[in-house]
Amino acid sequence: MSFWKNKKVLITGHTGFKGSWLTLILSNLGAKIYGYALNPISKPNMFDGLGLKKFLQKDYRLDILDSKKIKSVIDRHKPEIVFHLAAQSSVLVSYKSPKGTIATNVLGTINLLDSLKNNRYAKSLVITTTDKVYLNLEKNKSFKEDDSLGGYDIYSGSKAACEVVVHSYKKSFFQNGKCNIATVRSGNCIGGGDWTKDRIVKDCAESFLNERKLIIRYPNATRPWQHVMEPLFGYIKLSEKLYKNKKYEGSWNFGPNRKSNLKVIQVAKFGKNFLNSKSKIIIKKNKFYESTFLSLNSNKSLKYLKWKTKLSAERALRLTFEWYKYYKLNKNVTKIIELTRKQINDYLIKINK
Repeated sequence: MSFWKNKKVLITGHTGFKGSWLTLILSNLGAKIYGYALNPISKPNMFDGLGLKKFLQKDYRLDILDSKKIKSVIDRHKPEIVFHLAAQSSVLVSYKSPKGTIATNVLGTINLLDSLKNNRYAKSLVITTTDKVYLNLEKNKSFKEDDSLGGYDIYSGSKAACEVVVHSYKKSFFQNGKCNIATVRSGNCIGGGDWTKDRIVKDCAESFLNERKLIIRYPNATRPWQHVMEPLFGYIKLSEKLYKNKKYEGSWNFGPNRKSNLKVIQVAKFGKNFLNSKSKIIIKKNKFYESTFLSLNSNKSLKYLKWKTKLSAERALRLTFEWYKYYKLNKNVTKIIELTRKQINDYLIKINK
């Protein structure tokens, strides 16, 4: 916590699901946080719904595609550490809006890099991509950081392209060591407050708490489920290392071990039982492609950062469904924030044992 006390931190995409949790975590650690993002798409949403603006020094609602605005914000506040989370993060939306997805995920990242390349203050930049950046040939393997990049769908392709662009910018403009850069890849993150469309755990919570039928795609698709706190604390630890040492640059996986890989149907059945629901689970085939198996090899993070997941898939699901249940039964914003911060503090205790 001494490292983060009064550190000036910029979070792009702070109004999203991960951005909201990162805001609360860093505020707990004593950082001075600046946010840059569009208004949340989902209704309800965690950031505005819980009034998380009060944890920021400044809340900018601007587009990452506006190169002048992002540069102006960086020049004005001179952040020491930057977390780049702003993105179009839905596979299904990428099929409907391919150009928009590529623009946000690739050009938006370029705008941020361009704004930082001559900046004298930022020392650490963590750029989030996804576990879907890898060339997935459905061979049931766990991907390592040096495996081939690919992307069957537009979202995955845009994030793979983002990885290439970051590497090129780093080699071309960031060799002076002033700002060290890393890209981070994590699996399917779950947790309270995610109201993003087409998120299976959120759909489970809404359906089962309201006794509505649940429609799922690809019931046998396997995903590396992990609570959102797990990779975020990995990003935070990596950003500390980057702040002081260039050797931590590059790409990093933050995924759970394969024991946390569950099929979608298993997650749905767990939620139904946990929330004691009588809702029916309906399987409806999706016309768009989605990978069947995804898993990350995070040995690099374990070896060099001493990072590993602390929560089992079942525990992560319990924390998530408990949050949604509490939210439905108790609309007091202060108490919901207290519950969220309690989950964060309990996790801090777990990782510091």
